Amino acid sequence: MNIPLLDLKAQYATIHEEIATAVARVLESQQFILGPEVVALERELAAYCGCAHAVGVSSGTDALLLALMALEVGPGDEVITTPYSFFATAGAIVRLGARPVFVDIEPGSFTMNPALVERALTPRTKALLPVHLFGQMAEMQPLMELARAHNLPVIEDAAQAIGAEYRGQRAGSIGHMGCFSFFPSKNLGGVGDGGLVTTNDPALAERLRVLRNHGARPKYYHHMVGGNFRLDELQAAVLRVKLPYLDGWTAARQRNAASYRRLFGAASLACEVAAFPCGAASCCANGDGAWATARSAQHQILLPPELPERRHCYNQFVVRSQQRDDLMARLKERGIGCEVYYPLPLHLQPCFADMGYQPGDFPVAECAARQSLALPIYPELTEAQLAQVVAAF
Repeated sequence: MNIPLLDLKAQYATIHEEIATAVARVLESQQFILGPEVVALERELAAYCGCAHAVGVSSGTDALLLALMALEVGPGDEVITTPYSFFATAGAIVRLGARPVFVDIEPGSFTMNPALVERALTPRTKALLPVHLFGQMAEMQPLMELARAHNLPVIEDAAQAIGAEYRGQRAGSIGHMGCFSFFPSKNLGGVGDGGLVTTNDPALAERLRVLRNHGARPKYYHHMVGGNFRLDELQAAVLRVKLPYLDGWTAARQRNAASYRRLFGAASLACEVAAFPCGAASCCANGDGAWATARSAQHQILLPPELPERRHCYNQFVVRSQQRDDLMARLKERGIGCEVYYPLPLHLQPCFADMGYQPGDFPVAECAARQSLALPIYPELTEAQLAQVVAAF
């Protein structure tokens, strides 16, 4: 059988009646913008994320943009972030006239390396923007200590990490704000675009609510220039149906990840990323040292780590292979869905060419871009399907 990277129909089949009821409720009410469904969802998601406030917005991209606007990030400012993420992480910074200042990632976690952040600070630094990539949180303690020492706000890009934890704290609850996406492929996905900003600061929460509605309060009285960043009632109603299932779906993703590790181990095809000797940048830059122990295996892969004191929610299950492109082509020939996240780091994107970054500036991120491949991990996968994926290798 063919196994897709993601099967949204499988999830929908289990909750379609509840979805239909929720949609009908909104249609009967004829309230579509910032109504009771959004208010209820914000309350429920704030509790889920361990935050005092949650503000529903129109997309994960707009969540980032709104958070930066709330901090008055603008021309001449710098925001320190990672070059290995979805485009919106840097795109939102640039849209406000500010400059993303990239620091490389850690080789195992795919997330921003805290040890490199301090040297990137300048008098123009306005905020730190770590990304919790693929469902696992960045190393937040040293980042928060550095932020406090330099009086800098921290925005967590948690678009792929709802429900993930770091030392018992949920994604979006540690920094000054957290930004989430409800794009349909996310662990908590809507029926279109949607997003959320969380915060424990009541003043920031109020500012976010005003900015998302053209900076108006009351209606038609504009105290600042905001935007149309409102979450639809229909999206909120669907997300409220799905939220009670989220922890169960996360547990299923975690079981699937454990099954992959067991099945790959039994097939003797993979080694854990803990054995990945990539502490030095040159290791990833030329590939030789990183794979010195693996040359006898033509298609050896490295599995994603579960780091200590983390709750990984597996938005993606990303392996690494030196023969990634060949491997991906062969898997697709065998009906196995797979995808590259992300083939070109942000600092090498054509639209950012005028920033002056060059190949080799962030070798660990560039290595990940060459080697990473996401495999199916969605909750409804069966053990037989997981075994078929591994057998295809």
